[in-house]
Amino acid sequence: MITIQKINNLIILAVIGEFTLSDFKEFEDKVLYRSHPEDKINLLFDWRDMVDYTVDVAWEEIKFMREHGSEFNRVAVVTDNQWQAWSAWVSNLFIDADVVVFSDYEEAKEWVSL
Repeated sequence: MITIQKINNLIILAVIGEFTLSDFKEFEDKVLYRSHPEDKINLLFDWRDMVDYTVDVAWEEIKFMREHGSEFNRVAVVTDNQWQAWSAWVSNLFIDADVVVFSDYEEAKEWVSL
C-alpha cells in the first residue's frame, strides 16, 4: 500500500508493507500527471514501513528513472535498510538529480524541500 502527498513541487511517497507493481503504476501516474518540463520535481520516498517489493517493481523503477530522470531535482530516500539504500544508489545512476539516503524523516524532508 502507498500514500502520495503533493506539496508544491514535492511529491512524498510512503510505502506500507509490500510495494507492488500496481502501487508503482499509481505513483508513476501521479508523478507524470504532476510534472511539467519547465518545473523539476523533488521526491521523498519514505520506505521506513516498507517490508518488501516485488522484482517487477525494481525493473519498472529502473525503466521509469531512465525515461524520466531528467525531470527531478532532488530525491530523498528514508530508510535504515541496506538493500533499500543500495537500490536508491542504483537509481542514482539513471537520473540527473541529487539522490540522498536518510535515516531521519524530518531531515530528509528539510533537505528535499530546499
